[in-house]
Amino acid sequence: MRTKRLTVISLMLCLTLVLGYATTTLAKDAAKTDQPVEWKFHSIVDVDFVMAQVKVPMPEDVMIIDARPKRAKYDKGHIPMAVNIPDSQFDKMTAKLPADKDALLIFYCGGLK
Repeated sequence: MRTKRLTVISLMLCLTLVLGYATTTLAKDAAKTDQPVEWKFHSIVDVDFVMAQVKVPMPEDVMIIDARPKRAKYDKGHIPMAVNIPDSQFDKMTAKLPADKDALLIFYCGGLK
């Protein structure tokens, strides 16, 4: 029970930090350029959405993907059950993705620079 609680808390904290940083950075960038920000994502979700999808054990139709570099970031700490597919190697690692093309993929990274 304690492990499950720590997993949930870790997931919430990581996603809150990532989403908060991304939102702040995008707002600053948009203010600098006076141009609308174009999202390259299907949807930006919040912690509540992720918490409703993620369970222990992980459902087969849901995958959390850590898009950060393996040695520099992922190995130092990641959301439990997250699969590491660095954005720079995504094309080479698509075999790690679920066979079901309707599966929910939840990506997180180190934020925008």
